[in-house]
Amino acid sequence: MATLYVENVPDELYEALRARAKLHRRSITAEVLALLEDNLPTKRELKRRADLLRKLDRLSASLKRVHGEFPSVEEMIREDRSR
Repeated sequence: MATLYVENVPDELYEALRARAKLHRRSITAEVLALLEDNLPTKRELKRRADLLRKLDRLSASLKRVHGEFPSVEEMIREDRSR
């Protein structure tokens, strides 16, 4: 596993990171790793997203298209009230 050192972190940013780590009951290192995992997709995650988009595209293409005009909101409300 790689080691990462970060220098010259602005004090305000470091304090925000420390507060966030304390809020989540983590060390600063664990908090940084959690932030990276949440915000930096890996190759595996990007592939998973691409696969999902392809599946959604296929599903969307297979759905029957509805043609014609839809009733307005007012018409739907009137219809519902008349029941």
